[in-house]
Amino acid sequence: MDPVADLNHWMMTRGRCSDDPVEVVSRYCATLVDAGVPLWRVNIGQRFANPLLIAWGIVWTPEGTETYDVTHARMLTDDYIGSSFEYILTHQKPLHKSLRGLDRNRDHVSYLEFAAAGGTDYYATLLQYGDGSQHGCTFATRDSGGFSPEHLAMIEASKPGLSSALEPMTMRKSTQSLLRTYLGDGPSREVWNGTVRRGERKTLDAVVMFTDLRGFTAFSETAGEDAVFDALDGYFELVVQSVETMGGDVLKFMGDGILSVFVISSPQERNGKCRQATRAARGILEGLSALNDTRREANRSPLDIGIGINVGRVSYGNIGSPGRLDFTVLGPAVNAASRIEGLTKTLGNRVLATAAVAQASPGMFTPRGSHRIRGLSQEIEVFGMIEPTG
Repeated sequence: MDPVADLNHWMMTRGRCSDDPVEVVSRYCATLVDAGVPLWRVNIGQRFANPLLIAWGIVWTPEGTETYDVTHARMLTDDYIGSSFEYILTHQKPLHKSLRGLDRNRDHVSYLEFAAAGGTDYYATLLQYGDGSQHGCTFATRDSGGFSPEHLAMIEASKPGLSSALEPMTMRKSTQSLLRTYLGDGPSREVWNGTVRRGERKTLDAVVMFTDLRGFTAFSETAGEDAVFDALDGYFELVVQSVETMGGDVLKFMGDGILSVFVISSPQERNGKCRQATRAARGILEGLSALNDTRREANRSPLDIGIGINVGRVSYGNIGSPGRLDFTVLGPAVNAASRIEGLTKTLGNRVLATAAVAQASPGMFTPRGSHRIRGLSQEIEVFGMIEPTG
């Protein structure tokens, strides 16, 4: 039997249906090794469209197989520029390069590192996917004879099967990553698992947090476009990081406002989720202090915020038109959180919460009285977060 033909068959049948890139690449490399290809290190890079990540990949060695992600920023560094991946994508042809007698002043650092680790020969080639996208894979050996023409022919002959197995994984990973980037963890899981019809929703308990920049309208009218986007990016980054670190989801950016939720899966989680939201708010304040220090050093005006936190019943799901949906939370508990955040403008506290949230975090809040807010028939008692002094 032809081992490469058998490998392609497995990749196009069982491999294509797998969701485990480690299993697929490990089998691929082990089969080539058994067929006589002296592999030492294999790196398969998969490109996809994503605002935060530009690629992901799998590295195989005889000791194990692992995956990695590549950010857009990394693509602008020397890690990529001058590498074999840049070469094959630019020149649209494979690269076969000896790792002996390298020139430290001209050869890419990756070749020098492979040679220092005992590498003798190197091969890079393109994978073609059905959507027209191109991806790269590299092969290194420590064999004294390097890669023979027969070895390279087996690698090229096995590419259709490898592409067949990895393309659906890349498509799934790309879609999930995009959903996660734009919707957050919880909503992206819901949509991925089929919650996609208009009006499809579930009712549950959650802690709701509204965050808003103070004086941003006036700032945006006087500041330049670059300054406005720089301020928003810094503010959004610290809020998202604080919320996600504490196990919450940022559902949406609304101008300079941010809606976040901490979903309560069982009654036993209620107080814990309230504390997580409280710690997230404290983390936002601490992050804002550091951000403002940096802004002052750059002669930029400091930012200020207001945060409102409430807990209660919400509707979680899809609203919109047949052709355009939004995944969000709705309900009186959401409206109350928004109105409470509005009270921060007049009460002098940057973080205000309802009694249920404050009671779950003893020593973190102080009473700020009962107030009437639009949409509720009765006054609501609010509590201001005690901020550290000095």
